[in-house]
Amino acid sequence: MAVAAVTGDHRRGKTALFLAACGCAGAAPHWLDPARSLLPAITLAVVLGGYGLRTVLRGRGAESVDPGSATTPLDTGSWPAVDVVVGARDEEAVIARLVERLAALRYPADRLSFWVVDDGSQDRTGAILDGLQQQHPQLRVLHRPRGAGGGKSGALNAVLKQLRGDWLLVLDADAQLQEDVLERLLPYALGGGWSAVQLRKAVVNAGQSLLTRVQAMEMALDALIQQGRLLGGGVMELRGNGQLLSRRSLEACGGFNEDTVTDDLDLSFRLLTEGSRIGLLWDPPVQEEAVESVSALWKQRQRWAEGGLQRFFDYWPQLLSSRLSPSQRRDLACFFLLQYALPVVSFADALTSAATRTVPAYWPLSIVAFSVSGLAYWRGCRRPSEGPELPRPEPLSLLLAIAYLGHWFVVIPWVSARMALFPKRLVWAKTSHRGEATVEA
Repeated sequence: MAVAAVTGDHRRGKTALFLAACGCAGAAPHWLDPARSLLPAITLAVVLGGYGLRTVLRGRGAESVDPGSATTPLDTGSWPAVDVVVGARDEEAVIARLVERLAALRYPADRLSFWVVDDGSQDRTGAILDGLQQQHPQLRVLHRPRGAGGGKSGALNAVLKQLRGDWLLVLDADAQLQEDVLERLLPYALGGGWSAVQLRKAVVNAGQSLLTRVQAMEMALDALIQQGRLLGGGVMELRGNGQLLSRRSLEACGGFNEDTVTDDLDLSFRLLTEGSRIGLLWDPPVQEEAVESVSALWKQRQRWAEGGLQRFFDYWPQLLSSRLSPSQRRDLACFFLLQYALPVVSFADALTSAATRTVPAYWPLSIVAFSVSGLAYWRGCRRPSEGPELPRPEPLSLLLAIAYLGHWFVVIPWVSARMALFPKRLVWAKTSHRGEATVEA
């Protein structure tokens, strides 16, 4: 099996072009007649706001619309073979808990294996795994030397060649799962005809601080929007932790791409262009830790922003081709403008406003975007959900969560400028886990 082909040619040039286009779009209204300076923003607010509103409201009654939500339980002899795969680097705080949770999963033992790749850990991760392997016959451990290359994708590709299951469930080391997750996830995947399924992500340490609380709300918002995009004929994306993949579909598109900083987002687009369908399962969720400091959040979001932009720059010819349906192309265009272009355009608008001493021109679009996000928070956090209790969307919480989304208006312009100016050195920029937050499965 060949690994995914490198597609990251000319990323710096593409990013520079993206910055220039957004900069011109942000500055141009300031040189228009004042009576018409708001027309671009109002037009985009109507178009993109309408798209966002429809996406958020589609979640109502999603269970009756989603083709994979109502499935018949599999016969005892029909369960497919599953490999649970984890890439771990310096995870001594959480790795033992993860293995114990995996061992407690309800699934035919002869059709379930656990693979943990110790990717050059410099703490006790490797020793802990070797000890656990003696206690759990289903556990297989692969040790990779530090600097083996490819980041997390390299670690996953290293074990992919040894898997024998029909499906693989990819987890992060801090993942916590309910015991019945596979009994519910596999019938959903098979009944819906999905090539991949993403579990909703839930935050276990939401009550620790205001920062972790708004991240828990953000995960609910993200899952609601993803489901709305899917139900509208748009594009559903993987989120790394808690993604179930058909091994056949994964191998057909070349495995995990080692030339990207976000293997999940990159794989989402490669599956999409190959015609493979990705679904979302709201319950049961995969539970994980939110980052606990602003510096950790900044580091994490830079990686997410860079990977998100990379996939658009790498695959744009396929995304514009007839491989995608018109509704998928429309969904991706609107999502790209809201998620990536709007923050850069708004930054250029603010700089031009300060330089010319004029009023910012894109405030109508920003207000609409934040308002739709507030509605998504409210609907996502009020939805019945298993796992950790979602924060209540009270007025003050909603205002704080909406303000929290403003960090993307700093992260994305900064990352875009960095990508345009400096060459990328691929490293595994992992998130540290403490392992103190636990929710009963």
